[in-house]
Amino acid sequence: MRLAVLDDDKELCGQVAMLLRDAGHTCFEYHQGEALRRALRRESFDLLVMDWELPDVSGVELVGWAKENLSPAPPVIMLTGRTGEEDIVKGLDVGADDYVTKPLVPSVLKARVEALLRRSYGASDEPKVEEFGEHRFDPLTMTVTWRGDPITLTAKEFGLALVFFRNLNRPLSRAYIMETVWGRNPDIPSRTLDAHVSQIRGRLGLRPENGLRLASVYSFGYRLERLEAIVEAG
Repeated sequence: MRLAVLDDDKELCGQVAMLLRDAGHTCFEYHQGEALRRALRRESFDLLVMDWELPDVSGVELVGWAKENLSPAPPVIMLTGRTGEEDIVKGLDVGADDYVTKPLVPSVLKARVEALLRRSYGASDEPKVEEFGEHRFDPLTMTVTWRGDPITLTAKEFGLALVFFRNLNRPLSRAYIMETVWGRNPDIPSRTLDAHVSQIRGRLGLRPENGLRLASVYSFGYRLERLEAIVEAG
């Protein structure tokens, strides 16, 4: 998973990021609230781990901004030295999903992060068939069945399509997509992603006449939209 860690204490921020990297996640470190806010405008993250008290903008204010401006906003764990009931309730009310009190206990933080990721995205320990409307993904055969017809994809095309379907209606940055499908720090041309998107759009019928639209998001990335959901939301 792709995580953002925000804390103005650079040493603590680094320790948290290292702990989560050791757990298999890709972590990005930020030391100012505005720096993370700028990143959220151009990047996608699966979870935010952020300090409550920051020199430029409070963590609570930033959570509120994320919930109002990102669709959907990633889940959030707050790091705080506050233990008062009113403070904790305030953080949860504004949109934080969980909190961990300081001083941090590494095992507790790791457990809370993994639990929140499972609640938000589901467990994926074993390959299993996943169904999204008329599309059925079988990870063992790398095959997608669409309207009963099997469609064989390359491993990268299969992974790319599954990322989009698992994140229906969520805009995904190019960096997020490429790291998720091609691995960390992928050394491939940007046009490679565009070519793969074009392939799965055609092979899986991701077009408006089929109730789905795989659209580019200007200066950001791509989004797979279920058109019925867009109509209902409007």
